[in-house]
Amino acid sequence: MPKFQKTLITTFLAGALLTPFASDAQTKTYKLPYVQADWSKDYRPFRIAGNLYYVGTYDLACYLIATPQGHILINTGLEGSVPLIRKHVQALGFKFEDIKILLATHAHYDHVAGMAAIKKATAAKLMIQEKDAKAMADGGASDYALGSHGASFEPVEPDKLLKNGEVVKLGTMQVKLLHHPGHTPGASSFSFMVRDEKRAYKVLIANMPSILDETKLSGMPGYAEVGKDYAKTLAVMKNEQFDIWLSSHASQFGLHEKHKPTDPYRPEAFFDKAGYDKALANLKKSYDEKIRNK
Repeated sequence: MPKFQKTLITTFLAGALLTPFASDAQTKTYKLPYVQADWSKDYRPFRIAGNLYYVGTYDLACYLIATPQGHILINTGLEGSVPLIRKHVQALGFKFEDIKILLATHAHYDHVAGMAAIKKATAAKLMIQEKDAKAMADGGASDYALGSHGASFEPVEPDKLLKNGEVVKLGTMQVKLLHHPGHTPGASSFSFMVRDEKRAYKVLIANMPSILDETKLSGMPGYAEVGKDYAKTLAVMKNEQFDIWLSSHASQFGLHEKHKPTDPYRPEAFFDKAGYDKALANLKKSYDEKIRNK
């Protein structure tokens, strides 16, 4: 996430006016210190592999795992992008109201600000890694790095708290949470299998451990162990196994280099172990530099 600007804006974006579940947003102001244009820019939804679909914006990645028993949505982007997510889900032939489970890679406003609205619209169950539960419930106020910057969103109470290695089930679909703390205390990746007519694919939605400018790796108020958590996460993530890797931001895994809106279905476009390794190596370099300069 880029360095914060001081200008405060609200998450009540123009698109929210078009939705029946935006009424609460009309009476509340949630301050966001920073947004990028491509965070709310529309992007054509598409099938990634098997029953996994991209339903996010140009840069804020949101994923739909579709099943006959309902759907799992991972991340929501900004609150004003909820109408786009709804449109994308419907464009793929699914019912928005059939979303049963909500998951998040981490509790920052650019990935979870739409959770409250979607939860109200669908009655889906929000499941979050236990160490990010407080930030979800207080709308980001307790976040160790961003809380003091007014990086807030509509508070939403989780329905279930998840631990490392816990498996979320919906029908025959099983999604394993991998706790990768640092970016937030409850930052998480997700590992699962999908299948198409030809083969099975092991997917990793990786929460890449980028370090915010506001983060002190030693003596950080509210998160004393952040430096150790980053070190552990960077080491553990090197050993993750997958066929396809994705992330919280499209820019983190090179979506726009790998897929164009008019491209046909091609899961192999996301076979990129070298890109994953390079991204982690760059993050480790940033970590080492911050340690040296602390």
